[in-house]
Amino acid sequence: MMYEDDSTLIGAYVSGNEEALERLINKYKTKVFSSIYAKVLDRDLAEDIFQDTIVKVILTLKGGRYNEEGKFLPWVLRIAHNLTIDYFRSTKKMPKISESNSYSEDYNIFDFLGQMDECSETKLIKEQINHDIVELLAFLPEDQREVLVLRIFRDLSFKEIAEETNVSINTALGRMRYALINLRKLIHENQLILTLD
Repeated sequence: MMYEDDSTLIGAYVSGNEEALERLINKYKTKVFSSIYAKVLDRDLAEDIFQDTIVKVILTLKGGRYNEEGKFLPWVLRIAHNLTIDYFRSTKKMPKISESNSYSEDYNIFDFLGQMDECSETKLIKEQINHDIVELLAFLPEDQREVLVLRIFRDLSFKEIAEETNVSINTALGRMRYALINLRKLIHENQLILTLD
């Protein structure tokens, strides 16, 4: 197979070639996963954050909001980094930061000083987005809807989802992937805008 640059693969994926996304993910999986694992030091958690990163990449690409030509890997690494920070914020497990911590040079103390309050307008927009998503879930096949709800609303890991639904982790991941593909189609068909910016 001849070498394809990132923008070619992104263009192919946005045009409907699902395989192009798999090639992109396979190209960078090790780098992205390693960057997450170096921060969380937990393989299952790193895998979950990696999957959430892919979900965000998919939604952004298909939503037509990706515009960083030629900078795909740094963009994905930034998403992974932000999701990792979100995890630490949500669990209040802030990593210890010291200047001598050589493996975590990309940490910035300001990343951990989140906005304390959201303005009421942002809250209203988020509530509307959540409402729209919940309404769309009713149109998904039951097995896909179940995985999506367990992951997004109950915040279970894919390992926990696999145990709760009596399927393999790969099956749970597959259902999540198809749920997102179908959700994306529904969002497009209903012309919803699910973004705060």
